[in-house]
Amino acid sequence: MHNIFDLTGKIALITGGAGGIGSAIAEGLAEHGAHIMVADMNTGNFEPSAGKIRAMGRQARSVSMDITSKESVEDMVKSTLDHFSQIDILINAAGTKSWLAADDMPVDEWQRVMDVNIRGTFISCKTVGHEMIKQKRGIIINLSSVRGRFGSQNGNADYCTSKGAVDALTRTLACEWSGSNIRVNAIAPTVVETEFVRRLFDNPGTIDYLEKRIPLGRCAVTEDLIGPVIFLASEASRYITGQILYVDGGMTART
Repeated sequence: MHNIFDLTGKIALITGGAGGIGSAIAEGLAEHGAHIMVADMNTGNFEPSAGKIRAMGRQARSVSMDITSKESVEDMVKSTLDHFSQIDILINAAGTKSWLAADDMPVDEWQRVMDVNIRGTFISCKTVGHEMIKQKRGIIINLSSVRGRFGSQNGNADYCTSKGAVDALTRTLACEWSGSNIRVNAIAPTVVETEFVRRLFDNPGTIDYLEKRIPLGRCAVTEDLIGPVIFLASEASRYITGQILYVDGGMTART
């Protein structure tokens, strides 16, 4: 068991992996031995991380992909299999939100968030899962949020709902695919400092309010998610499936 975190030779496919959380996870997986395929709308943002990964002696490739399109996701999987022949680990990191209060949110905007966060996660899980079932093995890690468990007063009706659905999907696929030796889990962070949520970090009052609600006293940075992902992607968690791992500085432990 001394190599339980070793991912040498594993192939990791990361949706939404071209920046922020996805790039940090890609680099972390590569540091533990995995080769990386990143799929995103804008793959150019992945080049800095790709250079670091290749310097480690790992392969790093990318493919343009629309997570809401069944055909685009199928092309993503085909491109990955054409190059690597297998997919051992799927990380679903693609996501979005609207920042609008529920009474101001157009239905089309609600649907856009649902399409990316839950439709996209399902399409990706289904398409890659089909290949993993044939392999009789695989690891899937979805990106959820503490907002999948708790409500919010800050314009998160679409986001909270979509992440709650991701949690339910994670548990259900873990049950359905257990017989094929496929483990499905999710990580659920609190606010992570990325460009996507820059507006929060540009407002000291908002950040001060958030950090006072987190027992460890700070918001997350992307590096905080690497360890939990390595744990769930490796043999260290071989008896864990259908779980939502909160990476939240203790936020969900508070009443």
